[in-house]
Amino acid sequence: MADKKIPEINAGSMADIAFLLLVFFLVTTTIQTDAGLYQMLPQWVDKSDEVEPKPKNKRNVLQIKITASDQLIVESGQESAQINFEVLNLKAKAIEFLTNNDKTPALSEKMTKAVIVLQNDNGTSYDMYLRVFNELNAAYNTIWEQASRDKHGVAYDALTEEQQEEIRMAFPKVLSEADATDFDKK
Repeated sequence: MADKKIPEINAGSMADIAFLLLVFFLVTTTIQTDAGLYQMLPQWVDKSDEVEPKPKNKRNVLQIKITASDQLIVESGQESAQINFEVLNLKAKAIEFLTNNDKTPALSEKMTKAVIVLQNDNGTSYDMYLRVFNELNAAYNTIWEQASRDKHGVAYDALTEEQQEEIRMAFPKVLSEADATDFDKK
């Protein structure tokens, strides 16, 4: 038998092809990024420059606390704290508080003076925080929508930027987030 040579495969261009495929997939692939929550954060204040906050009338403050066991505590002005408050009722409570316009003495005087303070425990679940945060935002959105329909006769989204700004100035969103604490250890 004669010595048969095994034919060789020319693999010289394989590296070029692999490189081109790699570049192609890198260029055409999109990488998903988490959008997160759109929230305007306050400017950093050095402790030495810190100014004492102006005292607020307790009547104009709606305090919402979320414990480590995801228990919701709501306290407004001169009303006693409501423990085990349901998240589903939070939007209606916030709207009632914000739009009181001096009707009920235990609720805010008017919306321009009303402040909602959200405070959570260090062990609060992210899901519970988001549910509460979404309900509070929904309350403001409902108020803005109603004001838009009353004043302009159209939905808030159909307004111009200037008209939307006018509504937001008349009904300002003042949602303060206090530092997290350990409610359950107190």
